[in-house]
Amino acid sequence: MDVALGGTFDPVHDGHRRLFERAFELGDVTVGLTSDELAPKTRDVDRNVRSYEERKQDLAAELESIAADYDREFDIRMLEAPTGIATEPQFEYLVVSPETREGGTRINEIRRERGHDPLEVVVVPHVLADDGDIISSTRIVAGEIDEHGAVVDD
Repeated sequence: MDVALGGTFDPVHDGHRRLFERAFELGDVTVGLTSDELAPKTRDVDRNVRSYEERKQDLAAELESIAADYDREFDIRMLEAPTGIATEPQFEYLVVSPETREGGTRINEIRRERGHDPLEVVVVPHVLADDGDIISSTRIVAGEIDEHGAVVDD
């Protein structure tokens, strides 16, 4: 089974790790990593995003150990459009977070227009931080929590 997922992953946190684990449960994984041009456009909050190459290196290190646990393969490809790689015919699953579920609907519309079977969209729930709010890269960069959701004391 071929699984697609995408994101900026800056920095990688436990919520992302849950997405990766679910994806590897389903099959071999291709991760679309947002390009330097696309990454800022996908943010709800204006903040610095590290370069594609830096993010790719960190992402590969994260994926290697998870892929090994599931005896799966992975690939990281540059994502230059929000609908990205998942419109390609080889994929069977799309793993998303709750806020990107609508993107899965749009991807399936494009796939139907191109004569491809729709993807099974697998929604992975958020991981909550110790304060009960979701773990997010924005909160980590702001210094509110760490990558595991522990509240950072001022």
